[in-house]
Amino acid sequence: QVQLVESGGGLVQAGGSLRLSCAASGRTFGAYNMGWFRQAPGKEREFVAATSRGGGNSYYTDSVKGRFTIPRDNAKNMVYLEMNDLKPEDTAVYYCAAGSFADFSWWFRLDGKYAYWGQGTQVTVSS
Repeated sequence: QVQLVESGGGLVQAGGSLRLSCAASGRTFGAYNMGWFRQAPGKEREFVAATSRGGGNSYYTDSVKGRFTIPRDNAKNMVYLEMNDLKPEDTAVYYCAAGSFADFSWWFRLDGKYAYWGQGTQVTVSS
């Protein structure tokens, strides 16, 4: 069982930066692949970024490549989403998720592979 709590959202101007944090409970954080998803008003939840258990592999949706990174610190049970050059289209509720699935690269993008979810944190980017 893993409990996830996101923080760090807020209002930022286009071109600005934010760092989202996700704190995980439990002593087996390193056993989980971690992902960030987002959901904008009126839209379906979409994959943003994910990282493998040891942090050696990371995956990003095309629209955030080069702008977002997803570092994790297994010693602190933390995963982050560092967002730079934010755009109004990045406005959404961002969710942290944990899953213990096998490391097939395409699985990281599937929200159904993640068993545990946080409550979400709002990111609003003004133009």
